[in-house]
This record gives sequence, C-alpha cells and structure tokens, in this order.
Amino acid sequence: MIASAHIDTFTRDNLPAPELWPELIFELPELQFPDRLNCASELLDRWVEQGQGERLCLQGADGLRWSYAELQRQANRIAHVLVSELGVLAGNRVLLRGANTPQMAACWFAVQKVGAVAVATMPLLRAKELQQVIDKAQISHALCDARLAEELTLAQAQCPQLRSMALFHSEAADGLEARAARHSDAFANVDTAADDCCLIAFTSGTTGAPKGTMHFHRDVMAICRCWPSHLLRPQADDVFIGSPPLAFTFGLGGLVLFPMSVGASAVLLEKASPDALLPAITKYRASVLFTAPTSYRAMAPQVAAHDLSSLRKCVSAGEALPAATRKLWKDATGIELIDGIGATELLHIFISHDESNAKPGATGKPVPGYQACVLDDEGQVLPPGQVGRLAVKGPTGCRYLADERQRNYVLKGWNLTGDAYLVDAEGYYVYQARTDDMIISGGYNIAGPEVESALLAHPAVAECGVIGQADEERGQIVKAVVVLREGFTAGPELQRELQDFVKATIAPYKYPRAIEFRASLPRTETGKLQRFRLRSQAS
Repeated sequence: MIASAHIDTFTRDNLPAPELWPELIFELPELQFPDRLNCASELLDRWVEQGQGERLCLQGADGLRWSYAELQRQANRIAHVLVSELGVLAGNRVLLRGANTPQMAACWFAVQKVGAVAVATMPLLRAKELQQVIDKAQISHALCDARLAEELTLAQAQCPQLRSMALFHSEAADGLEARAARHSDAFANVDTAADDCCLIAFTSGTTGAPKGTMHFHRDVMAICRCWPSHLLRPQADDVFIGSPPLAFTFGLGGLVLFPMSVGASAVLLEKASPDALLPAITKYRASVLFTAPTSYRAMAPQVAAHDLSSLRKCVSAGEALPAATRKLWKDATGIELIDGIGATELLHIFISHDESNAKPGATGKPVPGYQACVLDDEGQVLPPGQVGRLAVKGPTGCRYLADERQRNYVLKGWNLTGDAYLVDAEGYYVYQARTDDMIISGGYNIAGPEVESALLAHPAVAECGVIGQADEERGQIVKAVVVLREGFTAGPELQRELQDFVKATIAPYKYPRAIEFRASLPRTETGKLQRFRLRSQAS
C-alpha cells in the first residue's frame, strides 16, 4: 500500500484482510497509475489546465449550462465549505443525497478534492435505510438536497456520528450555495494516494443488511480506461444522457465519469422516466444514451413521435437485456444496443460488446483489462456450453467494508458476481439467471430470464418477471407475473395463449405453468426487477 493522505483512517482500517482480496490485474499500459492520484484532478481540473475550461460539461433543468471551468469553480467553493466550515478531514465519509443535477456532481467532486470519501445514496431511501448506511460507513458529514432533507433529518436523530449537514438547492442564508459564494473559487486538491478510498457504493436491492463496496481513486480512473475507451468509444463532442441515479455506479460512470474522461458533456435529468427521456434527447441533441432494458422497451413504441437523429450510441445495463427488447429498439431506431454487465463490487461494466459485435441473447465478451470464466460449485472452470457461476477479475474488484460476506464473493482470486452464465462456442457470455434465481423443475434447470425473454416477444406483454414456485410433484414450477399492454384483457384464454407462445418459442418444459396478471412489478429505484419480492409474494 502507498502512504495514505487520509487523516481519518477508517476506510483503510476496515478493508478486508489482504488474503480475502480478489486478484487485481493491471496489464494494459493505460492502467499503469502513479502512486499519487486524485480523480478530481484527472477528470475535471486537467481540462481547465489544458486551456479547455470553457468546453460544455454539464446541463441541467431551467437551461443550466456549466462549462468545465464553472464546475471546477463550484466544486472548489464547496470544498472550502467542507474543510473550513464543516470540518471535514481527509478520509471522513460524506453522505451525498440528491437527484441527478449539476450541483450533485459538484458536491461529488468537492468531496474528492478534499480527500474525503463520497457515499452517494438513492433519493428514495427512507430514514431507516439511511440510518443503516450512516452506521455502516460511520458517516460524519452530509450534503443533501433541501427537498430531500426530511428523511435524512430523521435518520440524523438516531445517528450521533453524523455531526454536520449542509443543504443545497436552498435559498436559505445557511444553504450550501450561500456558504459557497463566500469562498474562493481556487482550491488545492489533497494529494491523495492512488489507493486511497474515494467512494463507498452501497449495493441496491439487497434483502438483508446493505453491503458497502469500497473503491479507490485508481479504480475510478481504471473504469474510464477499460470499457468506454475500448467499446463505447465516445467523442469529445458527444452529449450523454440517461436515467440511472448518480448514486448507482452505472449512473456515476455513464453520466459523469465517462463523458468527463474524454472532455464530453452530459445532461443530468432529475426525472428520467421513458416519457421524459425521449423529448429530452430531442431537446439537448443527446448522442449517447444510458438506461435499463425496461426503459428501452417502454420507449420503443413512442420513438416515431420524436426526433432522435442526434442519437448514435445506446447502452443497456442494470439487468439482463432480452433479445426481444434488443430487436424492438433496433427496429424502432436502427441503433444496435450495446449491452453490458457490471457490478457495484467491480464499479462498472466488465463484459460487453460494441455495436458491430452484438449477438442477440448474449451479453458479450470480457472487456479489455478484465478476464472472466464460468466456474462449477468446486471452483473449477467449466467448458463452453455448461452453466455455472460467472467469475471475473481485472483492475477493480470486491472490497466490502467490514463485512464477512467478502468470503462469499471472492474465490481463488476471482470475483463471483452471483450470476449464472454459460460461454458459447464463439466465446460469448450468455446470461442465464442470478445464481439464486435458477428454477429447478422436474430435474430441469430453467433460467427465469430466458422465459421472460420469450414472454416479452408476445405483443400482449409489457413487462414480466419469472420465478420458481414450490410444487409437490415437480419440486418447483415456473411462474410468470405479467403486466399487460393496454388493450389486452387478463383471463384464462390469454393465459393459455401465452403458455402456448412460450412452448413454441423455447423448450416446452420451460413454459410457465402458472401465470399471474398484475398492474406493476416490484423494481428497485435503478429499475432492476426484484425477483425476491415476487418470490416472497408468491401464493
């Protein structure tokens, strides 16, 4: 380890034991990082130093447009508030709570500049959930959107370690904007080590206690030099847009880190539903879109009503991309989706493809800088065509904050992502299910997402989730929970039609023997289907 700049050593003190770390690989020339590294210097300040500070960086509501120089000025002033008014020390954890806005991004960069650790939280979290995060990460300071302060204030009452909080998007005299305006717009970044922790990302959608994943300054830069540069290949004049929250590492990378790594710009939308995304793409002439498969499927029928001629790259991640959704989007726009799988534990995408190498039904191949394989239950590599546990290693990897579950995630140096995959004859990785979502029925292994993909190809199906339901005769049966498109009526006839459709689409034994029609499906704030909730609600 390199000499840390952290005065508060909490993160280093609570890293997993070295023998529990995954193997880290830095084979690419662009992954040879210096010992001293601050990601704010690399992603933000260097553009100003190179004389490109007036390049457009971020856009927000009400016509807000910030150049790189303006974002730097805002971040520097907030950095002064953190240090001189709130008493933040290098290594302190700072909770960030807000929707996707330029000010939220400025707060994130300010935390990096002072050498602290950003802990961004989803806007919809309640006090109880915030309290878990504050306690786990021993958070001492917070920057919070004034409109979201109520739940954090309730949590603070139960968390004495959270000593100070400043509210942004506030017109109050003690609001962050007023405080920042009193400070200089110049700030000398803390000289952090490349392996100083700079963010703790908490896993979403978990059924138990949240897990904090610890990432270093070099990790932030590593993900910028692997998937985007080799597969997305953005340009400096690109305009990024999308739906994932900045508290979700998919959103942080896609809407802040990746565009800024090439000097491009991003549009940060506070609300980015499918109905809002399409007109926003037109309004801002966006060229790179990041969202989840569910959103692409919802937007596809509305595409013809909007001018999407500026759009050239569309990225899907967050959950498995059904082949039917890929086709639906391409038929509507002519654009081939770039699919990818990442994990909070590894920070971003590690298996993917570019448009010219897309294969329907397959996620792709390991991203340059990463290695992958499929393991059996004993940790042995499986041959092509056999389903097993996806294992990955690269320049980033799982480091849980003081958590025994580290032992379950890392095996023989590999990160076990919790996904069941197979590798086909061409070396493509094909998603099967979460390893706890595999349905075993009558001796057959059935992957729920494969059945979902078949159902989604039927014109009546808007959304669906497939789970295993206990059955005395077969052990489990396949159950589908279906949301219908407008104009279709639930009933026994449609149920039989859907069952026959699946039998004709994939192996007949995989068809859903039970179908339940609902108005909506349970999803996380980032759009992931919560199959564990479907299982717990199953009758």
